[in-house]
Amino acid sequence: MQQQETAKAAAENESKSGLILAIETSCDETSVAVIQDGKHILSNVISSQIEVHQRFGGVVPEIASRKHVEVITLMIEQAIAESGIKLKDLSAIAVTQGPGLVGALLVGIVAAKTLAMALDLPLIGTHHIAGHIYANQLVHELEYPCMALVVSGGHTELVLLENEGSFRMIGRTRDDAVGEAYDKVARSLKLPYPGGPHIDRLASEATEALALPRAWLEADSYDFSFSGLKSAVLAVINQTQMRGDTLNEAALARGFQESVIEVLVEKALRAVRAYGAKQLLLCGGVAANRGLRAALTSRCEAEGVPLLIPPLTLCTDNAAMIGAAAFLKWQRGEYSSLDLKAEPSFSLEGWMAPQVQS
Repeated sequence: MQQQETAKAAAENESKSGLILAIETSCDETSVAVIQDGKHILSNVISSQIEVHQRFGGVVPEIASRKHVEVITLMIEQAIAESGIKLKDLSAIAVTQGPGLVGALLVGIVAAKTLAMALDLPLIGTHHIAGHIYANQLVHELEYPCMALVVSGGHTELVLLENEGSFRMIGRTRDDAVGEAYDKVARSLKLPYPGGPHIDRLASEATEALALPRAWLEADSYDFSFSGLKSAVLAVINQTQMRGDTLNEAALARGFQESVIEVLVEKALRAVRAYGAKQLLLCGGVAANRGLRAALTSRCEAEGVPLLIPPLTLCTDNAAMIGAAAFLKWQRGEYSSLDLKAEPSFSLEGWMAPQVQS
């Protein structure tokens, strides 16, 4: 019976416009977008909280939640106004269900439920990392199978997409994610939050790089580990201070970044070859890193691997990517119930149900 209802809903969707209003509040950006057919951005408005959290050196969950509450209604109104459509034109409401900060997620989920109820529209709980991956579809055509290298604040993962909407995790971080490592190293160098852009800038200014270790783990592993690298950076800083020497911060930043990038690039390209992927997708906030983008571009060109990277505006958290991923569910008629709960540790592999074969 459930399969019949799903198939019926999917058939009905074929005659609709595919206009999805998407809401993203997983961390410290409040974003609302209107996406058509999972590929066309009609609006994508973002309110960043970076300045609010900078004085604390990181995101304060309670403050993030309050800021989402303050602006979410304005963001919805602005997204609708900029899209040129009316609320009655919408086909569904999508929202980030997880992973993320539970309080922040709840703000978006309550707003999405309210809209879905008021407009009598389907609700689609959406996976945040699926959004980062399908941000590429907003600017590129995806070819399957493809490999996604996800590098964001709390995630460093290699995800195989054998076909549309299928996610198979083949590698993940065992400790610090790349974004976390960047922030911790930046904090030890007394650089502002978020640390990634500042480390990237310092590294680009360096004329040399301090030698730092690479964590390759087991020979056949696609997992990542950056806690040892972070400790090595702290050791260099402490030893320099004890000797009374002047720390070459640019050389240290470049050494740290080169260590991170070499491991990411080598494991990603090895995974592409091993699984016969037709494309490599770079996804997540750290995808804005100039050093990583340049290194991946160079290696992929040398090896003939098509590399897809979203523009900078679609790398960081935004609602357009949530709308793109939610379209996968909308096409199938797979909707969430109004008792949808925030899932801070949401499973990517379990988010999409296997496609029903006719």
